[in-house]
Amino acid sequence: MSRDLDIRVCIIEDDETIREGYSYLIGNTAGYKVVGAYPSYEDAAKRITHDDPDVILLDVELPGISGVDAIPKLKKLVPDVYILILTVYEQDMLIFRALGNGASGYLTKNTPHEKIISAIQEVMEGGGPMSAHIARMVIHSFQRNEQSPLTRRETEILEQIATGKSRKRIAQELFIDLETVKSHIKNIYHKLNVHSKADAIKTAKDNKFI
Repeated sequence: MSRDLDIRVCIIEDDETIREGYSYLIGNTAGYKVVGAYPSYEDAAKRITHDDPDVILLDVELPGISGVDAIPKLKKLVPDVYILILTVYEQDMLIFRALGNGASGYLTKNTPHEKIISAIQEVMEGGGPMSAHIARMVIHSFQRNEQSPLTRRETEILEQIATGKSRKRIAQELFIDLETVKSHIKNIYHKLNVHSKADAIKTAKDNKFI
């Protein structure tokens, strides 16, 4: 099958206004072509092999299968595709899961339009575009204290607590039950030798455990 020279882009975004906005922006930029735009992974999966995109712009918060969980599935359907996450979320956990699952870049939805276009170009050239704030979060995570007594899961939970999330919400987002979250928190308090949430967060931040 002969392909034109335009960069072929597919958009998976459940918000119709945003989806149409991206379609218009990219479709009216020379050198780019929108080959598909879908409100969910399930809808995209039926057509994406035929669309044969070079780059997929993927929302995290999708109905049905989430964007992060859709990444490996999309990679199976279109093995050579580059996936750019576009989201309002800037949580460490989501960013690392997305990148670990095979995303090539991670941009927030307030990214200027011209930056989105240049990010598509950059990813085609082997780059890993990220919003400045997200890049700082990634760098910060590498600067964490390697001597932390906390396990990866405990660190993840303490980070969620530090953003003000309830135990119930953390359990839902990590797909574990509430009792497991409580047990992890108990272990965190014990390891850090603290007795409150505020002390746990302060101790962890002072020692660069989070």
